Amino acid sequence: MKKFTLLLFLLNVTFLFAQKEISGVVKDNAGAGLPGVNIIEKGTNNGVSTDIDGAYKIKVKEGATLVFSYVGFNKVEKAATETTINIVLAEEGGQNLEEVVVTGTRTAPRSNTTTALPIDVLSAKDLASTGQASFDKALQYKIPSFNTVQTPVNDATSLLDPYEIRNMGPSRTLILINGKRKNLSSLLYVQTSPGRGETGADISAIPTDAIERVEILRDGASAQYGSDAIAGVMNIILKKNTNGGSVTVRSGITSEGDGEMLGVSMNNGTTVGEKGYVNYTVDFSKVNLSNRPGKVDAAGDAGDFGASLSDVQAFLAKKPDAGNINGSPETAAAKFLVNGGSELSETSQMYYNAAYVYKKVNSFANYRTPYWRTLADYPFLKDFFGNGTPASYLGYVPTFTGDLNDYNGTLGYKSTKNDWNTDASITVGGNTQTYTVENSFNRSDIQDADGNNVYLENSPIAFKPGGTSFNHIVGNLDISKVLSDKVSIGFGSEIRTETFEVSEGDKASWDGIGADSFAGNRPENSGKWNRYNLGAYFDLAYDVTENFLINGTLRYEDYSDFGDATVWKLSSRYKFLDDKITLRGSVSTGFRAPTLHQIYTQKSQYSFVPGQGIQVSGIINNVSPQARQLGIDPLDAEKSTNITIGIGAKPSRNFNFTIDYYNIKVEDRIVLGDKVDTQFGTVAWFENSFDSRTSGLDVVANYSNIMLGTGKLGFNLSGNITFQNERTSPVKSSNFGQTLESLMFTSRPDTKWILGANYKIGKFDFSLNNTYFGKTTFDQDGLDANLKTEFIPKIITDLGINFSATDKLTLALNVNNLLNVLPEWKFVAENAAGTTLLNDPAKVKNQFNLITFNGRYANTTYDGSHFSQLGTMFNLSLNYKF
Repeated sequence: MKKFTLLLFLLNVTFLFAQKEISGVVKDNAGAGLPGVNIIEKGTNNGVSTDIDGAYKIKVKEGATLVFSYVGFNKVEKAATETTINIVLAEEGGQNLEEVVVTGTRTAPRSNTTTALPIDVLSAKDLASTGQASFDKALQYKIPSFNTVQTPVNDATSLLDPYEIRNMGPSRTLILINGKRKNLSSLLYVQTSPGRGETGADISAIPTDAIERVEILRDGASAQYGSDAIAGVMNIILKKNTNGGSVTVRSGITSEGDGEMLGVSMNNGTTVGEKGYVNYTVDFSKVNLSNRPGKVDAAGDAGDFGASLSDVQAFLAKKPDAGNINGSPETAAAKFLVNGGSELSETSQMYYNAAYVYKKVNSFANYRTPYWRTLADYPFLKDFFGNGTPASYLGYVPTFTGDLNDYNGTLGYKSTKNDWNTDASITVGGNTQTYTVENSFNRSDIQDADGNNVYLENSPIAFKPGGTSFNHIVGNLDISKVLSDKVSIGFGSEIRTETFEVSEGDKASWDGIGADSFAGNRPENSGKWNRYNLGAYFDLAYDVTENFLINGTLRYEDYSDFGDATVWKLSSRYKFLDDKITLRGSVSTGFRAPTLHQIYTQKSQYSFVPGQGIQVSGIINNVSPQARQLGIDPLDAEKSTNITIGIGAKPSRNFNFTIDYYNIKVEDRIVLGDKVDTQFGTVAWFENSFDSRTSGLDVVANYSNIMLGTGKLGFNLSGNITFQNERTSPVKSSNFGQTLESLMFTSRPDTKWILGANYKIGKFDFSLNNTYFGKTTFDQDGLDANLKTEFIPKIITDLGINFSATDKLTLALNVNNLLNVLPEWKFVAENAAGTTLLNDPAKVKNQFNLITFNGRYANTTYDGSHFSQLGTMFNLSLNYKF
């Protein structure tokens, strides 16, 4: 009897832990395989994705249920009673409320319906449909709360454009790749443009063809992921396809005949052994210069540079734009990415990914006209930039070349034992930028010990001004378990070390005034700095009922350079009417550590001063002797409180929408202040300057599967409305003026909407998207205090046509900005004095000259832009599947 009882026990145990392998293919209604479909064993973290042909393979327990979900398609649940399960997903169109996501919780994955947080999910198809050349620009026309634009003045900023979610700056959105933190760029934005004083990850470096989907959490998430997640989290999920691949050839040009683009990329994958996979992407591209200079006002230039009006007019007769080159720089890029993994046993697996990107960007400084850099002051310039005769000297335009190397990689191990899920990983990443200035010279009148001029007529005309680098090493340990059908927990730790380096330029680039246009890094401002931090979190999710969820997270961080922080998050959702309506909300605290860039950057900087042209000023850091003499405090972390309340609804199979209100308070906000005259010259510095509050509304709606003839029509509408984005406390010191206030709070659209329609018929897929950019306002440096500038709301229309010539060949034509809409701004009076000023054409002309550098930046002004100033762009791509 005992033996029989033991046998039954062993059989029960065997049955309990027995696993079987399920395989199959997931297709759409047209019979085409769907790559990247999520397949999850219900109630667990066990999941896979389909390959490029829609095939999958997964091991599950006996009695399991599989959940199949994909953006734009209805979710399907299927009991794993067969070893082969083929699924056909019905198309829903647009964002699917049922999409299973892994972002926003540290316990078990949930769908967009059952999560308590607002999450956007974009598939690779969504990104490709924009026709944009880079990942960040694709997001600009898909996510209303995401904004990025090329700055009017480039130099180092030309290597990557500042971006932000919910008008919070690039430093407050955390970027993840497969759930692991991506490294920051080494670039600190110091120009007077949106994003000033901040840094972010280089998302433009990520090859679009390597992306399976993007999950964007629009909610504060410092408690879950650590610093930099005040505004939200962007998790980039890489492709895992193993069967076949594709090659894409892209070309494009602007309606002005410049900005020619040519690119080729290949994505492919294969199995490795019996239980491994690898997917890789190679991407090469070249984009030529696009130039949108304005016509320069002769009287304004003559006044600014103390030149003869006739001399200025004679030069402008030859070069009406004064030789200025501004728009979009020439960029060449090579991108490599690999994503793979292997099953080590039935309960464990190894995974890895690695990426390397090289970019070379050529841009230009402002043209130095012959009445700006005159032969009277520098007679040798006719030899430097002419053929030796005064008549041959027409000025010069310094060039700026940036070489960027960006890399990241993760190696990890996952295992499941007794239903405990363990994930251990190490991530490395870095970004290095080196600069070259040519067609310039050092204007310093410096003599050596023998009394000889070191520069001036002896100056080189090419310089190596140094560069910057940033790297980090991150170790993560994450453990989770579904304790019951009601309770799941997650906890873990992170250790991160960061290093920031400023490399010294050659002496001629920094000695004295330094190279004209971009001075090099001085020895005393160069160096290497390091810090580390330790973090730990605990996450508890409790399903009070099948419809009512409560999720709480607590996190502790300890930084070696500024101290510790404890933050928390509480979120909840309630479903009713058979899951057709979901109410959700969260409240959390957060923090953002000052970056090493903000703590240690100290440099000389060329910048535009209205009415005075380009002048040299500086930035001093908070740990310098100069800062101590000026009484500047060391930087501390920003602290935040984030509240989100929303509703998600799916009244019918083909219609769904979400509406989410957010309110973000940031205390001790870190700001790079205005330039101030001190005993050390004209300098600026970082400080925890003030508190701010940002609130608004996000809306996403989709209506699909409308029969029109023999095709299907679908509509999608998404929008962001800013209710409040302003400073809520006095500034700490007097070095924060109206220009910085507008750059931080009003330089992005106050509302942005995207209305799209797509029509699928036969082998054709048509899309028409209209992006509405609401107004932005600026108080530019030099602008009369009684005025402001306002960018007028505009609608950008994009047309896309896809033709599936065969099962393997697809042609796509995208016409971006179909109607050639350009940014347009106007002066707005703040009061009666402003109205009086605007009634005087001469004074209006003077104000125009002050903020556009005498018309050089007529489309955008010197300090910012509403959206791209390049106008209509034509893009053609060809995709061939292996």
